[in-house]
Amino acid sequence: MELPAYSVSELNEAIGVLLERGFAPRFLVDGAVVKPVLKKGHLWFSLSDGDASIQAVAWASTVARLSFRPNDGDGVRVVGKLNFWGARASLSVQALDIRPSLSTVLRRFEQVKQQLESEGLLDPALRRPLPQRPSCIAILTSVPSSALADLLRTAKQRWPACNLRVVPIPVQGDVEKRICAVFDQLETQWQRLGIEAVVLARGGGSREDLSVFDGEDLARALLRCPVPVVSGIGHEDDVTIADLAADYRAATPTAAMVALLPDRQQEQQLLEERGRHWRSSIQNRLEQELRQWDPELRQDQRRALLQRNLERRQWQLHSQRQLLAALSPQRLLQRGYCLLRSSEGQLLRDGSTLSAGDAVEAQLHQGVLSLTVQTWQPETSEVS
Repeated sequence: MELPAYSVSELNEAIGVLLERGFAPRFLVDGAVVKPVLKKGHLWFSLSDGDASIQAVAWASTVARLSFRPNDGDGVRVVGKLNFWGARASLSVQALDIRPSLSTVLRRFEQVKQQLESEGLLDPALRRPLPQRPSCIAILTSVPSSALADLLRTAKQRWPACNLRVVPIPVQGDVEKRICAVFDQLETQWQRLGIEAVVLARGGGSREDLSVFDGEDLARALLRCPVPVVSGIGHEDDVTIADLAADYRAATPTAAMVALLPDRQQEQQLLEERGRHWRSSIQNRLEQELRQWDPELRQDQRRALLQRNLERRQWQLHSQRQLLAALSPQRLLQRGYCLLRSSEGQLLRDGSTLSAGDAVEAQLHQGVLSLTVQTWQPETSEVS
């Protein structure tokens, strides 16, 4: 049997073809990063599992979008493909994405936590109380997202008079600096915008995905924020550094809005109960004072005393009526809002239920307008 004969170039080329045809175009590989070197934007390193190692590289375009920058010894999972250099018969893994292992995420979490604790920055005594009835809240989350939908729906149900300023932020990738920049912007504009609290939210995901919120710089940005910050990141069992730095940690995005906004129905019932109690108290007090008066007091003295008590109680009632009126839909109409109803008279809450050409009615503070839908698109407002 005659053996095949190759030149070196032909042999290397044949090996490359064999690898290309016989190996998956993309694969996952787990290992520890060994001696990473960043050069001209490219990241060169070795992957090792203790028994074997292989060279790896992440090109600059990949490095730029990584949410995680590995250090020596970090456990990682690499999404990669094989690179074979025929000139030197050199084999390496081209990393298309690098994700930290859970052990790496938790180790970095503990490192940042210990650093902040050593500076006294996670002391519970530093946490600020939340506003009782905020009139304006900034929401920092991805747009669109299920987390944003939950936040908006909960706010509308509980306290529709609150103004919500939605600030889109990225929640995956190498985004810590971009989120910090948004907090820096809020730090200079919160008074002009009337912002009384901030919600930092993200829906569920793996603990590795949530490591975006474990950065030390982000924690310091939250601590510098001039208004209270409520975090609603992931699920109840997920705790990030941002949760520890926030003034209030909610288990979910929905729970964050529940913590900030009162329930309007409960508030209205409470005010009505107070009104009934005060009216009864005023009447009983006046009757008591009338019974205790000396019959010999002059009529004008009795009248003056009665008038002072009436004025004081009336002022208290007036203050409570103003707060109660703030919950009334009519107050919203007076401020320039309107109520939209379908042609069947149903109150509209979601524009996605309408189509172009549908007839709707807009109830204003004075009068009703008949309108026809032309287009619909979800609306968000950004800090500018």
